[in-house]
Parts: sequence; structure tokens; C-alpha cells
Amino acid sequence: MPKDSLRELYVNELKDLYNAETQLVKALPKMAKASSNAVLRQGFEEHLRQTSEQVSRLEEIFEMLGEKPTGKKCVGMEGIVKEGAETLAEDYEGALMDSAIIGAAQRVEHYEIAGYGTVKAFAELLGEHEHVSLLEQTLREEKETDEKLTQLAGQINSQAGRGEEAETESRETEGRQPSKSKSKRAA
Repeated sequence: MPKDSLRELYVNELKDLYNAETQLVKALPKMAKASSNAVLRQGFEEHLRQTSEQVSRLEEIFEMLGEKPTGKKCVGMEGIVKEGAETLAEDYEGALMDSAIIGAAQRVEHYEIAGYGTVKAFAELLGEHEHVSLLEQTLREEKETDEKLTQLAGQINSQAGRGEEAETESRETEGRQPSKSKSKRAA
């Protein structure tokens, strides 16, 4: 592949990521607001600050390239954000909503990890060492965020599961027909 073509692809992918990040700047406050878990909410607020820094890093790369960061819509992120908005519109409550939000957030992180890994590889091939450093920093942050979400999911998913069992016990004490929960099947 000629270097000019790879550079064009690189710029195109960077524009895609730039648009993805700007979409997230709008979506993250909604995710934070919908979170009932204080640690999760703070995590989204922190990631919003981080995402703003990531946008600035991309702008720095575009400046070095003599390119404008606009002109490309990231339809992949648009779909993931739309899916996340649908999740927020569900009538889940408490830990169950938090579990759903974490799932949506991890889809975002995995998409970003793939995108940043790709552009970092392109930057390496193009000899754009300053870009590689900036992209590596963002890639590291995205991986750390994914890991934090995974750790929180372990706790929050457990709470969500206990909440469902509590509902089953509540129905039983009220004389309603119990649903088949995991604990009933295991007994």
C-alpha cells in the first residue's frame, strides 16, 4: 500500500475517532446522571474529563498533520450511543440500571480500544512518533477505564442479582406465585 494511501486512511480513521469522542462528550453526562452508584457516577464524570483531553490530543495530531478534524461522522459510535440511550430509557432501577449502563459503557470502550489500536499501528508505519505517543496515552486510558468498569460490574451485577432475589422473596411472602429464580432451581 503506498504511503500516501495509508496516510489518507490514517487521517480518515482519526476523523472517525474525533467524531466518536465528541459524541461521547455529549453522552457521558447522561450516563453519569442515570447511575445510582456513586462510584460509577464519579467514574463517568472522570471519564468525561479524560475524553475532553483525548479530543484535545486528537486536535493536536490534526494540527501536526495540517488537517481539520471535522468532516466525518462515526456511525459506529452513533449506533452504540443510540443503543445506550435506549438502555437509559428502560424502566430498570438501581443496581439493575447500573449493570445495564456498564454494559453500554464497555461497548463504547471496546470500540474505542479497537479504533485507537488501529490508528496507533498506522502512525507507527507512517513514522509519526509524536502521534504514537499521544495515541498510546489515550489507548492506555481506554483500557484502564474498561478495567475499572469490569471491576465495578463484579460488585454491581451482584447487587442487581440480589435485588431480583429479594423481589422473588417479597412476592412469596405476599402469597403470590413465586417465579423460578436461580436459587430455587439450585435447591
